[in-house]
Amino acid sequence: MRWERLFEDVSAQWEAELRKELDAEVADRTRRERAAVGLRERLAGAGPGAVRVVLGTADTLEGRIADVGHDWVLLETASGSALVPLTATASWSGLGRRADPAAPGRRFGLGYALRALSRDRAVVAVHDASGAVHVGTIDAVGRDVLELSEHAADVPRRPEHVTGRRLVPFAALVVVRSA
Repeated sequence: MRWERLFEDVSAQWEAELRKELDAEVADRTRRERAAVGLRERLAGAGPGAVRVVLGTADTLEGRIADVGHDWVLLETASGSALVPLTATASWSGLGRRADPAAPGRRFGLGYALRALSRDRAVVAVHDASGAVHVGTIDAVGRDVLELSEHAADVPRRPEHVTGRRLVPFAALVVVRSA
């Protein structure tokens, strides 16, 4: 009878040790899985709810994530669309804990997205790192810079309406909004 209690005690210790090892393994796997998830996967898994982003300029944007690219995110805000380079963001809130590693967003980068706006001849407001806002039409997009023909938002890009040309390096780009 005493041996039965001894074996029951040893068995309980054995089971407790197995549970402890399993808990440690689950915790380790969870940490490794979380370490593999980046910002793009979190943004892709954000869902339809509103998110808030603090930009490097301390400005904030609030809206719904409409699209995610290689190094950019498109937000639908109350005042229209906003293309935001991920490097221009300081922090995000409202994302929740969900991530979608299977759908990390579009593969093309910021330059490709800006070229689409240029092809469309969209009138945009370009916000740069100095806090300045430049309105006009993107004429050309290089490897790391966009060329903006400045003109009033309510007139089409015509030579007589262009008031200046401006080069904005991608590194200084904070937001491109629909004007």
